[in-house]
Amino acid sequence: MDSTPNRTLTAAGAVLIYSVLIGFTDNYVRVIAADGGLWQFHATRSAMAFVLLGMLAVPLGLRLKPKSWRAVLARSAIHGAAMLIYFGALAFLPVAQVAAGLFTAPIFVLLIQRFAYGLRIGPMQILAVLLGFGGVVLVLGPEALSGATLAAVLPVAAGALYAMGNIATREWCGQETAETLLAGFFGVLGVLGLIGMIWLALVPVAVPEGAAGFVQRGWVWPTPMFMWWTFVQAAGSLLGVGMVIKAYQIAEASRVSVFEYVILPASAGWGWLIWGETLSGLAVAGMAMIALAGVLIARQSGRALSPTASRQWRRQSDT
Repeated sequence: MDSTPNRTLTAAGAVLIYSVLIGFTDNYVRVIAADGGLWQFHATRSAMAFVLLGMLAVPLGLRLKPKSWRAVLARSAIHGAAMLIYFGALAFLPVAQVAAGLFTAPIFVLLIQRFAYGLRIGPMQILAVLLGFGGVVLVLGPEALSGATLAAVLPVAAGALYAMGNIATREWCGQETAETLLAGFFGVLGVLGLIGMIWLALVPVAVPEGAAGFVQRGWVWPTPMFMWWTFVQAAGSLLGVGMVIKAYQIAEASRVSVFEYVILPASAGWGWLIWGETLSGLAVAGMAMIALAGVLIARQSGRALSPTASRQWRRQSDT
């Protein structure tokens, strides 16, 4: 069990950088989806990311070799599965509903840390998570809660896996470097992308035109637009995901996960700047709730016991 001290405010800054970068790049997924496929996107982006990592490894002294191959592969597989479910659900569910499901992750973080690791969670932390999730619902609108089919459960499953991966970042991979976990993350997604393209080549399916065929589309000859925005995704993700990985290494997942809510106003802001999309009054109120949730988490930064400290406290109580 990692006993690294929490550095909550530093983690919050790292998540802010991540949110601004990912909010920008993800606004162009609709451009990538117009003439490319999900599986080709993941395979191509991973290849580009590895080239960039290779170019930076020597001058920056990056350490890419894991200390524990099993831990890094397990963590990467969990996060990779979460992202595949998330993007796959976008094929048949509204974006608002899928995003709301993914952002149930902080709830799962608290539950997992409480019942699997014995972390003592204070009432203000619980209030912050609930407040942040309520803000997400307001930002996304009431349609985020509609639907009761099996398909509607998939984004929540992605949220649960995302929570598990975030906890694994600190609990299993606390001694790994951010670049090692980045390599594992992109490596697993790249392999899954190749598997998806091979499967669709062997078992072809009908592919709708444009972005509607994002998930069903196998390999196609890449357009310059697809290659450029996939490269932007690779470069932005390297820095952005690296920042959020570092955040989860230096602070408890139950704290960092709430800061991730800031990606919603960041994405909305870029959507307004790039596409002219506007926000409702409810969405603005939701953003204020998200910001307040982050403040509450920061105020509680030193008050919750770590899992290790919690077990030590229980042993002392029993003696």
